[in-house]
Amino acid sequence: MNDDELLKLFRDVESDRVERKESLSDPSKAYQAICAFANDLPNHQQPGVLFYGIKDDGTCTNTVINDKLLLELAQMRDNGRILPIPSLTVQKKVLDGCEVAVVIVEPSDAPPVRYDGRVWVRVGPRRAMATPQEERRLSEKRRSRDLPFDASLVRGATLDDLDRSVFHEYLTAALDPDVLAENQRTYEERLASLRFASLDGVPTITGILVCGIDPRAFLPGAYVQFIRFDGAELDAPIINQMEFSGPLSQCLRNLNTALATNITTSLSITQEATDTRYPDYPVKALQQLVYNAVMHRAYEGTNAPVRINWFTDRVEILSPGGPYGLVTIENFGQPGITDYRNPSIAEAMKNVGFIQRFGVGIQVARRALEQNGNPPLEFNIQPTHVLATLRRRS
Repeated sequence: MNDDELLKLFRDVESDRVERKESLSDPSKAYQAICAFANDLPNHQQPGVLFYGIKDDGTCTNTVINDKLLLELAQMRDNGRILPIPSLTVQKKVLDGCEVAVVIVEPSDAPPVRYDGRVWVRVGPRRAMATPQEERRLSEKRRSRDLPFDASLVRGATLDDLDRSVFHEYLTAALDPDVLAENQRTYEERLASLRFASLDGVPTITGILVCGIDPRAFLPGAYVQFIRFDGAELDAPIINQMEFSGPLSQCLRNLNTALATNITTSLSITQEATDTRYPDYPVKALQQLVYNAVMHRAYEGTNAPVRINWFTDRVEILSPGGPYGLVTIENFGQPGITDYRNPSIAEAMKNVGFIQRFGVGIQVARRALEQNGNPPLEFNIQPTHVLATLRRRS
């Protein structure tokens, strides 16, 4: 981090990447701040900075920045109270005429980071101890740099828990017939090559979801719940309620049928006696958002299903799990910003034709809604879930 970047943060009293202290009178606050910046819960993917010798309003305290203070700050890295050991640098700087100690803390590659056994995070402008859900999010950040969850093995499952006929159907859809004809691999080798199982016969999460006989036996939340209400609130009478589960392709095909069945189409006849049909929702928009919900959802740490609540004035599609990786609450839905919590599941959905191109589902849904005359697509993005709302065409 160069001096220009430091000066910009020094002057920005609103940034949640900065903490200001007049002195080191309470070292525990420094430990907590270092821990919180190392965890980088907001996923800035940029360093956090502590300035010593400055007030919260940005005015200088004229604190003497000596070697004793700099050494005490530097020792916080290696004394074992913050684990895993954080990556930080300590410097003495003069910024806007103010002499300050600067502690630059890099985001950790192995969150959650703990200070004296407790996980600290930044929540907007303040520090706080992490909730269990926030700790799970930090653990997920660590795994995103290692093996994806959908590629992990399902202990207790065997190849007998996979449907061979469904796997054969997947192979014929995913691979060219000539390639299959030339390929002399065994069933077990083919499963392993597609990351559906290990070579010693243990299915992966993807294998169970794509061709498992009963995915919910191992992943209780692996289904889609559909409820149609006769009203605009959750306490309205229920017209229809369904659950869609089983192997991924079967689940999505049945769900597509239900979506199409529940769409109402109105007929408009012009003076020229030509008729135009207007669905209350374009099926393409519904499909894209449901596919996104299934593909990007979190399966770990929750037993919740993907939920589709169909009200008289709107359709709500809720996906368990908040933004992941490069995607944040702030940049969610922006073209070109995408990441994959479940890359093998995404690959499988593309191979069987539910996804044509990655990273464009939201744009396709927005365009379909606009062309059909529906109000704009709405999102409520939270750390624990993503809620998409489609408003009915007037």
